[in-house]
Amino acid sequence: MSLIEIKNLTKTYKMGDTEVHALNGVSLTIEPGEFVAIMGASGSGKSTMLQILGLLDTPTSGSYKLLEKEVATLNEDDLSSIRSQTLGFIFQMFNLLGRTSAVEQVSLPLLYADPSLPKDDPKRLLEMVGLGERMDHKPNELSGGQQQRIAIARALVNKPKLILADEPTGNLDSKSADEIVGFLGKMNESGITVILVTHEPDIAEHARRIIVMKDGEILSDKKNSRSDVRAPRGVKVPSLKKTSTKGQGFSFNQVQEYFRQAFRALLANKVRSALSILGVMIGVAAVIGGQAIGSGAQKSMEAALASLGTNLVTLRPGSISVGGIQQGAGGTSRILLQDADSIATIPMVKRIAPEISGRAQVTFSDKNWNTQVVGTTPNYADMKAAVPIYGRFITKDDLQRRGMVALLGLTVIKNLFGDKANPIGEMIKINRRNFQVVGVLPVKGSNGFQDQDDIIIVPVTTAMYRLFGREYVNQVDVEANSPDETGPVADAVKAFMMKQKHIPNLPGSQDAFQVRNMADIQAARNTQTQIFSTLLTAIAAISLLVGGIGIMNIMLVSVTERTREIGLRKAIGARRLDILSQFLIESVVVSLTGGILGILLGWIGALSISASLGWTTIVTLTAILTSTLFSAVVGMVFGIWPAFKASRLSPIMALRYE
Repeated sequence: MSLIEIKNLTKTYKMGDTEVHALNGVSLTIEPGEFVAIMGASGSGKSTMLQILGLLDTPTSGSYKLLEKEVATLNEDDLSSIRSQTLGFIFQMFNLLGRTSAVEQVSLPLLYADPSLPKDDPKRLLEMVGLGERMDHKPNELSGGQQQRIAIARALVNKPKLILADEPTGNLDSKSADEIVGFLGKMNESGITVILVTHEPDIAEHARRIIVMKDGEILSDKKNSRSDVRAPRGVKVPSLKKTSTKGQGFSFNQVQEYFRQAFRALLANKVRSALSILGVMIGVAAVIGGQAIGSGAQKSMEAALASLGTNLVTLRPGSISVGGIQQGAGGTSRILLQDADSIATIPMVKRIAPEISGRAQVTFSDKNWNTQVVGTTPNYADMKAAVPIYGRFITKDDLQRRGMVALLGLTVIKNLFGDKANPIGEMIKINRRNFQVVGVLPVKGSNGFQDQDDIIIVPVTTAMYRLFGREYVNQVDVEANSPDETGPVADAVKAFMMKQKHIPNLPGSQDAFQVRNMADIQAARNTQTQIFSTLLTAIAAISLLVGGIGIMNIMLVSVTERTREIGLRKAIGARRLDILSQFLIESVVVSLTGGILGILLGWIGALSISASLGWTTIVTLTAILTSTLFSAVVGMVFGIWPAFKASRLSPIMALRYE
């Protein structure tokens, strides 16, 4: 069985409107174990012949059988599989990767090889070619002869049946050239078929068969009796294990290697990588910072609303229009204590707390302060989250006897008592009337409109009849049984008061009472916060888009710079999917690196804003995970085109790229 059999092989290139016939009906047979030299002048077709024999290029027409399998019509991935298990390449320009050690160079074909097929040890091969002490050296640390020996070791690592050497001594001095030809002879003696392309007669003389080409045709094909290479004996006819790559996935070693090469590529071009990372980093930092500010604002708002009470509906007097004349607020719709008691009987109402409020001057010793005084009932403490931290709240007994007792907020305490921690039991004057301090209110802070700690609470009856001289209250807080019932309770309270005050259902009378639903207020503020967060996220998304475009441009430049590397990887067995995955992973690594740095920057920025401006900022796990995922998606989306472009490169065109 022949190793190679070609019949009527042609190859035509188009250069503009001109057709160049590189091969014209070439027919050739090569048996296993031969050492063949192909000679010819420049343009004779010898390199084209070698490229087709090496499955790096495809013929225009004709038949090419390798190990009795027709390969002229196979797709690129199937050809890659055959190259991986059958062929080894030695190039004139060595084609070594610049950032890779000698042992990694030799191990590279193993990355794409079928794990079930026999392999050689890269370190043993380097020792065999005399580079055992230079395994960790990179190409720029080696001479030309040493680099070519690495290429020979790389060609042997998959135990190929056929070695293709394209001008392997063209860039070497005579001593190094003799060493390389000697290695080729030893490979052939071991049973490996060797096909050598050269234009030097003295190099060709080492082969046992010399083929001379001219104008795309074989001019002569002769045995060389002068060759000093011994013919191998008992060469077994090799066979192809498989050629289809369908369903072939990735090994853990491949994925690990792709990530390692991605980080190596980042470090090799630090400035360019930093610029690529910067765009994504700024975008992700903006997402994290915006989300932190938005979440913090929402949290602060919820806390402020919670301090006003939950499940609450607030009833206040309004104004009505009579005969086209607008009445003053409360003029015909004042709320009495009896009205508040009646509201408590409405279904779905859990409890009520009437309120009367006004400004008052309060004094203690030589200190005085103007503050808000609120008169209310015992229910207020639980409804408005005002359970005192020290002392007690108002009791029913205080209401009945119009007790002169008061609870103070922190701001009032600071202005009247200074650093004194516990004012309970002290006597203060409110509008020149003596009150005993019986409790200290919890700290609530500012709700954005006023200081909620600048307040004094007294019994509602005391406020009405002893402080402000009124017989009505400013508002009634009504607590529903559940948040879902606040809407129905609001409607029921308003209807009840309209009926209670005998206000006719006429145009202009619906405003006689104002009913505010805290749930509606919270929903409105939540909507505003979400709009704010969405706006910040949109701005951040634009930054990520710009960063993604930057990554795509950088990856396109990387593909152009590494075109020969892509050709080499395909020559030693890489499939299109392997190349696609490698460059896609590199893009994702760049984007993820920017994402992680952006998360850290956004987090630090949120903490800085909180420390310097006093804003509440919250970085959530959801935001971190979302930003990480989004940055990875940006890398994939904007890296897919450069990766696809790299995977579609023709092996031979990539190797020829300058």
